[in-house]
Amino acid sequence: MNTDRTLRICALNDDARRNLADGTMFFSRGVAALSVADQAAIVDRVCAFEDFTEDNDPWGEHDFGSFEHNGGTIFWKIDCYDHDLRCGSPDPADLAVTRRVLTILLADEY
Repeated sequence: MNTDRTLRICALNDDARRNLADGTMFFSRGVAALSVADQAAIVDRVCAFEDFTEDNDPWGEHDFGSFEHNGGTIFWKIDCYDHDLRCGSPDPADLAVTRRVLTILLADEY
């Protein structure tokens, strides 16, 4: 069910992922150990990701995705925290109280 709130969270997550806006991005150790060219290709794929389905996006918030890269599986995940990054956001639909963190990792690191 896509409520106005869910659609707002989805739009904010898409903006954070596509434009690397209003948030922070982290690589796992495995992704950080890859070549700069591989890292750039992976970030490009994350930014362009549109393969959302009910299986990988059951809540309709566009906060997770996966894809294949050089024979391995890459996961990315957006988490919503308060501005101090101490706990979860009280309202992920409100930028005034939310900071998004995009983490990109190798699936076998999960």
